[in-house]
Amino acid sequence: MTADLAPHPVRERGATTIADRVVAKIAAQAAREALERIPEGGSPPHASVDVHRDVARVSVSLDLDYPTDVGRRCRAVRSRVRSRVEELVGMEVHDVSVHVERLHSAHTRPAGRRGDLA
Repeated sequence: MTADLAPHPVRERGATTIADRVVAKIAAQAAREALERIPEGGSPPHASVDVHRDVARVSVSLDLDYPTDVGRRCRAVRSRVRSRVEELVGMEVHDVSVHVERLHSAHTRPAGRRGDLA
């Protein structure tokens, strides 16, 4: 075979483009997996991404139970999001920002009591 007829390396044959919304869905699902459960009355995690070539920056918003070790839970979310996006999409994740939107108390006020502060 001559050099002109040799097959091109795989990376030169085409490109795969993954929509930002797909990467965001994967990141949100990974955050759910890291949390194990959504607090009662809470919202599922939401993610947004900024993708440039094969590098992603991820922002995750979530609700947590109160009381909880917020730092430990956020580290678990960051780690899970980074590993799942890299594993499933093949993108390098430079940054995972976690925004805790609400803390949901497991304790509810007894019915019929008025004047209690929330």
